[in-house]
Amino acid sequence: MNITEKILALASGNKEVHPDEIIEAQVDLAMSHDGTTPPTVKTFEKIAERVWDPEKIVIVFDHNIPANNIGSAEFQKITRKFARNQGIKKIYAHGEGICHQVLPEKGLIKPGTVVLGADSHTCTYGAFGAFATGMGATDMAMVYATGKTWLMVPGSFKVDVKGEFKEYVTPKDLILKIISEIGSYGATYQALEFTGKTVEKMDVPGRLTMCNMAVECGAKNGIMEPNQAVLDYLKARNINDFQVFRSDKDSNYEREYSFDVDEMEPQIACPHNVDNVYGLSRVEGGDIDQAFIGSCTNGRLEDLRLAANVLKGFKVHEDVRLIIVPASKRIYQDALKEGIIETFLEAGAIICNPGCGPCLGAHMGVLGQGEVCISTTNRNFVGRMGDPDSEIYLANPAVVASSAVAGEIKGPGEL
Repeated sequence: MNITEKILALASGNKEVHPDEIIEAQVDLAMSHDGTTPPTVKTFEKIAERVWDPEKIVIVFDHNIPANNIGSAEFQKITRKFARNQGIKKIYAHGEGICHQVLPEKGLIKPGTVVLGADSHTCTYGAFGAFATGMGATDMAMVYATGKTWLMVPGSFKVDVKGEFKEYVTPKDLILKIISEIGSYGATYQALEFTGKTVEKMDVPGRLTMCNMAVECGAKNGIMEPNQAVLDYLKARNINDFQVFRSDKDSNYEREYSFDVDEMEPQIACPHNVDNVYGLSRVEGGDIDQAFIGSCTNGRLEDLRLAANVLKGFKVHEDVRLIIVPASKRIYQDALKEGIIETFLEAGAIICNPGCGPCLGAHMGVLGQGEVCISTTNRNFVGRMGDPDSEIYLANPAVVASSAVAGEIKGPGEL
């Protein structure tokens, strides 16, 4: 079996499982946020009185924190009441950051476990060798009530990567390239298993970025076998009670892909699909109104550090607003200590509190009609960040930073 099948076999109490098999899996950790907890609660209250285990439920306020309208305020009020009544202690309601950054930081994600979240980018946690996937509020209500869920075992695509990244080329560029080849629906309900020398040497932030975007080609989950960087990350948080699974050498895969990053240039996803990807050299020159660095894809310290290195000594173009949102409070604090935030402010950027920010088009940095944004986020659908007539280009933090200075899409080497 491969790593995904081994985890699901353990979770369902079976010796082995096979693609397309329906199983009932025991859940190790369940998560919802300020936007998905209220609809989960609405269904939950129809089927149960108490959650199955308050210690295995995590709630994070990140989508609209602090509340930006009455609806958001009411959602957060409902969520706080639910957590208090159910004895859920792992509730992060005071600007701790984005759920997909906060959970790993708090040491809540472990290899070999089943993690479910009421958010489509829950697949991020596959970076730790966990089976992690998103689901809707009705399904999450059943998980909160029973601690179990049904799953169809996904088939698997093996994505092998070799080579060394050039300067200003990152795992974000790699995952965009992968999505462009597989297609936005090409891996629907498949497990994307990332392997190869490049992945084995990849740091935790890069792994999180890649698994985060697995869903953008329809995948059920993205997953990587834990490497030394992951084990060191867990050790730093005193986490040692976990089981590491690795794919058997004779594992079967629906498809296999190979990529070499040696000669890869920065990649840009152009409007209005994540698989509409071209090399930077083919996209350079388009004017922009906004640049955004942040989100659960690229709001980590390493991302901010990369952007600051590009921005140092430059000023943001007078016709561009550069918005930067650290993915967590801890990242914000570290960025302050390193002088990264000062570099951003001196360049003319706007720094916002940790959270999802402009990514979902609901909180800070909404786009107006006809405006163009280059962003480190994971989606560029019509209307994703505001007006349906706006446009979004996806890129890595270095390219977003250099574009903010140039006033048009430009690589750091052009500054």
